[in-house]
Amino acid sequence: MSQTGKKNSSEEETKSQASFVNKFLRASKAENRKENSDLKTTDSQPSDGSQKTATFDTGKPLSSEVEFRPRMEKNEQFLQKLGKKAVDKCLDLNNCGLARADLREMGEALEMIPELEELNLSWNSKVGGNLPLILQKFQKGSKIQTLELVDCALTSEDGAFVGQLLPVLQGLEVLDLSMNRNIGGSLHRLAQGLKCTSNLRVLKLHSCGLSQKSVKTLGSAFRYLGELRKLDLSCNKKLSGGFEDSSAQLALLKHLEVLDLHQCSLTAGDVVLLTQVIPLLSNLQELDLSANKKMGSSSENLLSRLRFLPALKSLLINNCALESETFTALAEASIHLPALEIFNLSWNKCVGGNLKLLLESLKLSTSLQVLRLSSCSLVTEDVALLASVIGAGRLAKLQKLDLSYNDSICDEGWAIFCQNVCFLKELTELDISLRPSNSRDCGRWFRHLLCAVTKIPEITEIGMKRWILPASQEEALECFDRDHKRSIHFDHGGLQ
Repeated sequence: MSQTGKKNSSEEETKSQASFVNKFLRASKAENRKENSDLKTTDSQPSDGSQKTATFDTGKPLSSEVEFRPRMEKNEQFLQKLGKKAVDKCLDLNNCGLARADLREMGEALEMIPELEELNLSWNSKVGGNLPLILQKFQKGSKIQTLELVDCALTSEDGAFVGQLLPVLQGLEVLDLSMNRNIGGSLHRLAQGLKCTSNLRVLKLHSCGLSQKSVKTLGSAFRYLGELRKLDLSCNKKLSGGFEDSSAQLALLKHLEVLDLHQCSLTAGDVVLLTQVIPLLSNLQELDLSANKKMGSSSENLLSRLRFLPALKSLLINNCALESETFTALAEASIHLPALEIFNLSWNKCVGGNLKLLLESLKLSTSLQVLRLSSCSLVTEDVALLASVIGAGRLAKLQKLDLSYNDSICDEGWAIFCQNVCFLKELTELDISLRPSNSRDCGRWFRHLLCAVTKIPEITEIGMKRWILPASQEEALECFDRDHKRSIHFDHGGLQ
């Protein structure tokens, strides 16, 4: 044995095993094995194209390689069965119809991928009740950074197992357990495990059967999650009232950028406590409070204090049953949100006849890309005001505009709007559909719309459901399609 070989024998043996594992996951055995006198093998190639080499010690017995080969060949067959020819640092098996037998094989296969950083087993219902079979061999020092188990029918026992596993996953950054409604009962164990994941950046517990007590239970872990950027607790209706006693713990998430509480049945008491906490999250960029109808009459102070979130880019407050006072508070606060890119007020009837309150905010906006005002009971005056803002060159960055289900706007209002929409040069989607219970003939404004579209280079989708095209308008549309040859989908209600 050479002197160099003696010096590095132990180190090279370890490297040879890891290298061999990576090879079988990347390509066929014929391409990945080079059986020459030196037993040199090429390691996995990083994304930057650089290449690292590991060399077996020729003086060492080949027992480790011989021992590994049968297991690796078996695992290779398993991955090929799933249509996975190569695995680098990411293994995505979502919606693969995994059977219980597959899960045991997978547990063995994962043991042979020590470099794995991302694992997605979402939408495989057989995972539920069998999670330990897959993940129990994860060892301390695992490099897993992303673990996604969405809609896997996880049991309460699975939830407890994840809680036990988390201390092993020191590098975990993303944990998504959404749509597993039975893990709420094991939240205490899960929260204990979360205390050991100081690098966690994303925690998603959407529709997980969380209860009123869950906020306090989770809150006990928040002080250990200093790097958390995204928290999704949405669609947990039984959380209702949970923030009344425990919302202060949210303030510990000082780097939080995304907070999703939509459809959580927030109570007036929840809103009062959130009013004290949310403005302290100065890094918040996305806030979703939509579909919480009980907050409509009690959110005036909360919405007013959104002015203290200058980094806010997305505000979703649709279907919150806002009242006149709360909408006024929101309109005044929105003037102080210069970074706002997405604004959804849909299904708040109080906006109708009061869009003028948002006029100053819309005039000052330089970043808004998505504006949704669907089913807001808008009247002709509202859409005329919006047209005047657009005609003045404001809202120049707007890409998506939703004015659907506002059936009270007369043809004159649509005509004024269509004459000005051409100034939205970056617009890609426009929706002016009618309600499902209604239908109307397109007025002369349709010709203005066709004329405007020729001046909007990016537009591809125009929603006009239940607007009926008279014969004359049909001919105009045919001429437009023939002359301009652009891929624009007019989703209208048919021909007269």
